[in-house]
Amino acid sequence: MKSYQINTLTEKGNPWANFKFNHPIGPKEEIHYQNIDEAKGAPLIQQLFYLPFVKSVRLLESKIEVERFDILEWSEVIEEVQEQLQDYLNEGGVVLEMTTNDKIPVSVYAESTPNPAVMKFVANKPLVTQSVEFKNIDEAQKAPLAQQLFHFPFVKEVFIDANYVSITKYEVAEWDTIVMEVREFIRNYIEKGNLVLTELPPQPNVTEETSTPNLSETESQIVSILEEYIKPAVASDGGNIQFDSYNEVEKSVQVILQGACSGCPSSTFTLKNGIENMLKEMMPGKIERVVALNG
Repeated sequence: MKSYQINTLTEKGNPWANFKFNHPIGPKEEIHYQNIDEAKGAPLIQQLFYLPFVKSVRLLESKIEVERFDILEWSEVIEEVQEQLQDYLNEGGVVLEMTTNDKIPVSVYAESTPNPAVMKFVANKPLVTQSVEFKNIDEAQKAPLAQQLFHFPFVKEVFIDANYVSITKYEVAEWDTIVMEVREFIRNYIEKGNLVLTELPPQPNVTEETSTPNLSETESQIVSILEEYIKPAVASDGGNIQFDSYNEVEKSVQVILQGACSGCPSSTFTLKNGIENMLKEMMPGKIERVVALNG
């Protein structure tokens, strides 16, 4: 269970106070509540409006901004409000309620990738907290969205990360004729509030990158470089790269390519002229080559 901690920020004379959380609690897009009636379906915000000095509230992804009436200064009450918010969340209190009838306004756009067999479908809502890849419908037993996509006869593989879905197609169809159908299907699926995953599947043959204590100093440095410099660029093309292993004797790094990167005609060029060169430059004497495995 998450443990919530809050940092506060306010200035004398400023009617607004910021309460910043160490975990996301709200949507990416700001919601501004002017009164308790507007906060219907948002129990945490309603709790704030019970305080007589609260005028309005803004809910953001990892922050709440509260506006006060002029009957007091924040210095008189901010610690009490901070404690109440922490207690509420740490006791399992609900921030936003979602009902099955609630429709989330969703937009999805299609984006081509360097891999002609792969199209990236980007949503304006987060889909998963960890990248997942499915090679066939059997692997997607705990991924309802991927299962539905595999029902399209042209879908070969599905990769889901953050707010997008990368789909690899068979050669039986051209993207020009199917892209609108797939885009609309994904948009409708998300808008109805259907689950993307029921459970994160195991990731075989992949080093758990969060377990840095189990990595050597060199391996940790490789992972750090991949995370900071390589992954964002790869993700923008609808793919993913994961550290697999490092051979100290051969000075070689083995990585796993997923999504649009897997089987991409230009992935070898990218690997040699991008990733390999960067690791060589940033870790002189420790890296001689990078070998890729398709996920």
